[in-house]
Amino acid sequence: MTKTETLPLRRETDIVVIRQRVRKAAEEVRLGLVSQTKIITAASEIARNGLIYGGGGECVIEITQREGRSAIRLIIADQGPGIENLDRAMTDGWTSGGGLGLGLSGAKRLVDHFAIDTVPGSGTTIELWKWR
Repeated sequence: MTKTETLPLRRETDIVVIRQRVRKAAEEVRLGLVSQTKIITAASEIARNGLIYGGGGECVIEITQREGRSAIRLIIADQGPGIENLDRAMTDGWTSGGGLGLGLSGAKRLVDHFAIDTVPGSGTTIELWKWR
């Protein structure tokens, strides 16, 4: 059975709500505490990037199955300028702003599956998976 919820990502407080709902979904999937922390942290980083650099968008939280195991799948999408140079953006330490440059690459290391679709001028969609 799949359960899906779509949340807005338009202001800073939406990131708090996304974190809370991802935590609830991770508990429902029965992820361990370390896995819960990883998916919540990754969701927070990607949502913050979507708000700051992409101008906002939405976050889809899905409780589902992956290869016969309970899983949480997140899709965070914005309609912003997209990522001009994805290879550079995925490099640890590179930042287009004032951060540490670990948002995308760090989030990728925290989850079981990470996919990114970005087109300059058309926004960015990032898919994150964590499973039991």
